[in-house]
Amino acid sequence: MTIDKKEIENLAKLARISISENDSADVADRITRILDLVDQLQAVDTTGIAPMSNPLDAIQVLRTDEVTEINHRELFQSIAPNAEQGLYLVPKVIE
Repeated sequence: MTIDKKEIENLAKLARISISENDSADVADRITRILDLVDQLQAVDTTGIAPMSNPLDAIQVLRTDEVTEINHRELFQSIAPNAEQGLYLVPKVIE
């Protein structure tokens, strides 16, 4: 697949990026080479080849949900500037 300078200028306009006249030909050449590489990779016959491992295939081993720490709520609220009925009270920030 060949990308020309005109297409690069159009893509730059759509993406709202600035590519100078001097650089647009170079960018077009580099993108053309990348697309040629992609075409080459897609042309490879992968019949009978197992796909690489994928993290979506992994099984998450979960641990049991157990309390492992002591409840320090009373201690933490005793040093809070303002607490009432187990809740921290903060100044209103939205009118």
